[in-house]
Amino acid sequence: MIEFGHLTHVGLRRELNEDTYYGDADLGLWLVADGMGGHAYGEVASALAREAVVRTVRSGSSLSDAIRIADEDIIRCSKRRGDSLPMGTTIVAARIEGNRFEVAWVGDSRVYLWRDGALTQLSQDHSYVQELIAQGAISPAQARSHPHRNVVTQALGVTAPEQLNVETLSGELRPGMQLLLCSDGLTEEVDDGHIAQVLAHIECSAQECVDGLIAAALDGGGSDNVTAILVRSH
Repeated sequence: MIEFGHLTHVGLRRELNEDTYYGDADLGLWLVADGMGGHAYGEVASALAREAVVRTVRSGSSLSDAIRIADEDIIRCSKRRGDSLPMGTTIVAARIEGNRFEVAWVGDSRVYLWRDGALTQLSQDHSYVQELIAQGAISPAQARSHPHRNVVTQALGVTAPEQLNVETLSGELRPGMQLLLCSDGLTEEVDDGHIAQVLAHIECSAQECVDGLIAAALDGGGSDNVTAILVRSH
């Protein structure tokens, strides 16, 4: 059985929530998209991504194909509007079929796996600071306060389809495991140790855990829109 909790919040410093999300246990699909572009364009981009992925997965396509179609949809819409600046969105998505899960992502929205009392970040950010970490130029701790930590190197609507890197991972989903999908508004304010502490409260519902994570992000400063979905297998 699958239980999931979900919540989004505009944060404490933004006027507009450009994050969007989707969750459907019957379809076995969950996603978080974090739009960017200003002038409400980020909101349009993330909504286009959500609609494209849901529609395409429903029609039987793979997660990675659905995300590629979302990229093309946003680029097409932007061209049609004659936008001077491209609108874009990150995305992280999960599919569950039977006892298997698959996750896919573009950008710096993340997916974590809680298993056997430990939290693991499954996704690897498509970001400037992640490239610096990979080169050994900075440490993960330094990345948290780096001035360019919000610069992504891949985003739907911004990255050309032939250069788009949709990364995927799959695995077995056993009872007691949890998948957390979130926008960077959560990970900007709440470190992995605190996330792990919240997910350890398995006596709480998935929704209560999500509520706790969003509250922690707001307590941390709420500098960005913040969205989280927690999918729990029973």
